[in-house]
Amino acid sequence: MTAGAGALLIAGTTSDAGKSMVVAGLCRLLARKGIRVAPFKAQNMSNNSAVTVDGGEIGRAQAVQARAAGLSPHTRFNPVLLKPGSDRTSQLVVRGRVVDTVGARDYFTHRERLAAVVVDELQALRTEFDAVIVEGAGSPAEINLRATDIANMGLARAADLPVVIVGDIDRGGLLAHLYGTLAVLEPEDQRLICGFLVNKFRGDPALLAPGLTQLQEMTGRPTYGVIPYSDGLWLDAEDSVSVLAHRVVGEPQTPRGQQWLRVAAVRLPRISNSTDVEALACEPGVLVRWVSDPADLADADVIVLPGSKATVADLAWLRERGLADAIAAHARLDKPVLGVCGGFQMLCRRIDDSVESRAGRVDGLALLDADIEFDPDKTLHHHEVPMHGYEIHHGRVVRSTEDDWLGVGIRSGAVYGTHWHGLLDNDDVRRGWLTAAATAAARRGFVVADDVDVRARRDAQLDVMAELITSHVDVDAVLALLENGPAPLPTVATRLTP
Repeated sequence: MTAGAGALLIAGTTSDAGKSMVVAGLCRLLARKGIRVAPFKAQNMSNNSAVTVDGGEIGRAQAVQARAAGLSPHTRFNPVLLKPGSDRTSQLVVRGRVVDTVGARDYFTHRERLAAVVVDELQALRTEFDAVIVEGAGSPAEINLRATDIANMGLARAADLPVVIVGDIDRGGLLAHLYGTLAVLEPEDQRLICGFLVNKFRGDPALLAPGLTQLQEMTGRPTYGVIPYSDGLWLDAEDSVSVLAHRVVGEPQTPRGQQWLRVAAVRLPRISNSTDVEALACEPGVLVRWVSDPADLADADVIVLPGSKATVADLAWLRERGLADAIAAHARLDKPVLGVCGGFQMLCRRIDDSVESRAGRVDGLALLDADIEFDPDKTLHHHEVPMHGYEIHHGRVVRSTEDDWLGVGIRSGAVYGTHWHGLLDNDDVRRGWLTAAATAAARRGFVVADDVDVRARRDAQLDVMAELITSHVDVDAVLALLENGPAPLPTVATRLTP
C-alpha cells in the first residue's frame, strides 16, 4: 500500500480514551512500512511537555508520536499548546513559544489567528510527508466549545479530514458514547465521521460483536477494530489527569535483592511532567506511588517532588496539607528527597516570583540553601550529550552554597534538586542515584538492576501498540481513509431542533 499525502484525524469520546497511543501506534506501523509519516495535534492542553530540536515546546504525547515515526520532536507537530496554571487561566504557547496567558473567555478572541496557524502547519506537513496522523483534543462532542474548536471537527472541516472516533470501553457505556458523539454533531461534521475504534477491551470480543453490529445499523459506520487492554501501556501518560493519588505507577517487579525501595511521588495540584518518575517505576524492586497526604509519607524511603506549572501555589498547598512538615521531617532523618524543576524550586530557601504567580518573595522549604528568581523569558533546552534530558522553566538559581550534582543540579546530603526533566531516563545516572538513595534510606537489601534500559522500554511500548493495531484492527480500511478521504455517509438525525 502506498499512502498519498493524506491525513486522518483520530478523535475520542473522552479525554484519555487512547487517542495518543492509537496515533503513536499508527505512526510506528506506517514507519515500519517505509511510509514517511508525521504526527500532528493542532491544540493540546497539557502540562506534560517536551522541548523540541528547534528550541520550542510541545505536548509530550506529540514528542512520543514523533519518536514512533522515527522523527525528532518539532514544534510543527503541536503548534498550539495550552498549559493550565489555574482552573481559569492557561499559558498560551504558539509554535513553541509563550505568547500570552489567557482565560477561557479570552481564548475566543485568538481563535481566527490560531486556526490559521494550525491549518498552515498541517498543510505544510501534508506536502512534505506521505501521511499525517492527527490527534484530536478532548472530545468532538463538546458542542459548547464548537464555535472555537480548532482541533477536532473545526480542523476536520477546514482540511476535509476523515475522522475515526476512539472509545474507552473500560469506562463503561461505550456504545452510547460512540453513538452519542456522532449524534450531537451537526450534519456537516457528521459527514466526516467514518467509523469507530474500541479501545482497552477485556474479555471475549464475541460478546461485544452484536452491539457493534447494531451500532453500524444505526449509524451506517463500521467499527474498524477492538483493541484489547494491555498492562504494558503505562509510560508517557498524555497529561496529569490520569495521575491519581494512591495509584501505583507502572507494574512493580520483584526486587533483585531482599528489599523493596518505596518511592512517594507527591501529586501536586498543578503537576507538570509527571512522567519523570516513570523511569524509577521501570526498576525491579522500586515501588512508586502517587501520594497527597502526610500519612502516605510515613513508610516512604524516598520522596519525589515533581514539576509544577504553579510553583508558589503548589508550595502553599504542601503547607496547607501538612506535607511540607512531613517532607522536612523525612529530610531531617537524612532520608532521600528529590525535587525536579518546580519541585526543586520548592526545596530552596527563597523564591522570588514576579512572573508566574506575581507573589514576589516567598519562603521555600529551605532544605537546600539556594535562592530562585523567576525570569520573564522561559528557559527551553533540549540536551543530548553527554546526558539526555530537557529544561522548561522560568525559575533560575541565583544563589547557592550547596554541592554541585552531576553538573545539572545541586545537593545537600540526601536532598537533591535539578531543573532537568528526563534526567532519570539516563540509565547510569538513575542507577547511581538509586544506589545512593537506598544507602541513605538504610535499604541495604535493595539491589539496583544493571540491565534496565528505559529508552528501550519506551520504544518497546510503541512496538506493542503497533502490534495491537496490526492484530486487532482492519488496518487496510483505516489506511484507505488516507488515500480516499471521507466517504458519503448517512446523518444520524437526533440533534434537538427548535
